[in-house]
Amino acid sequence: MKKILLLATGGTIASVEGDEGLKPGLSGEDLLKYFQRAALSADVTAKILMNRDSTNMQPEHWVQIAEAVAEHYEQYDGFLITHGTDTLGYTSAALSYMLQGLNKPVVLTGSQVPISFKKTDAKKNLFNALRFACEEIGGVFVVFDGRVIIGTRAVKMRTKSYDAFESINHPYVAYVTGDEVHYHWRPSPSEQPFHIETSLSPDVFLLKLYPGTKPEIFDFLKEHYRGVIIESFGNGGVPFEGRNLLPKIKELTDAGIAVMISTQCLEEGHDLYLYEVGRKVAQYPVIVSGDMNTEAIVPKLMWALGKTDDPAKVKKIIETPFAYDLSRDWGESAPENG
Repeated sequence: MKKILLLATGGTIASVEGDEGLKPGLSGEDLLKYFQRAALSADVTAKILMNRDSTNMQPEHWVQIAEAVAEHYEQYDGFLITHGTDTLGYTSAALSYMLQGLNKPVVLTGSQVPISFKKTDAKKNLFNALRFACEEIGGVFVVFDGRVIIGTRAVKMRTKSYDAFESINHPYVAYVTGDEVHYHWRPSPSEQPFHIETSLSPDVFLLKLYPGTKPEIFDFLKEHYRGVIIESFGNGGVPFEGRNLLPKIKELTDAGIAVMISTQCLEEGHDLYLYEVGRKVAQYPVIVSGDMNTEAIVPKLMWALGKTDDPAKVKKIIETPFAYDLSRDWGESAPENG
């Protein structure tokens, strides 16, 4: 019988009615009651790590979760983390970067409806996640509505429906049906020993461009952040007419600030070198996101900045695929002369 450690962090799955709406409140004992059916297939130990709405989840909490997995890594065969859905994709990606050399499953799940409600998706998600946590596989995964998603590719697409999460720009790992796991593909076993890398720099800002974005916003960002992610248009376009943003982006890169260009388009990534509006910004040493999603881009940049202050090294870390976050090495697609 597999030994599984449940790390509860709060979220809708553990929420109860409060004076101002739903809020996390179930105790460890309360949560364990709902494991009676699922726990027949595993020896489950529960630990309440925190009890918060995932909207209030911070990078420091990602570190706390990673350290809890590391502390108990040798004692358990798999790990199940219950989490609020709103920032679950960010946490799963962050854990994918911090937990190195995994040869055991670390599975995150949650629900759209609290587990204490009569009609809920929580019990199914818990059962499926526990079933997958018993697999002989290594890595960070999200299990939701029967779908198994690699940790760096999970994006919440719906606010109410049970099929809230999708795997973006990458195949699903598997589907869980009852007691059976049907694989589409399996991540390669890690060749390095397990260790954690939890040094993060939260001084990262995400800026979504829109027609009319003022260049002056970059003056503030220059003074307060070490990394700036610009969600550009389409294939990576940045305005250079009217409200020209290029001089300000140059000021950031000249100041040693890591500037990353991503796209507001959820699928297929971007090609910064296809259009003039992309090539003009590519003349600066900006980082390209390829087909990474925002939930992975943010923690990966924090993780990279936690390793080094050298913008060139940060660029190399980001543009190198890790934990299946990039379909290919997008840095190699640039023209030789930039």
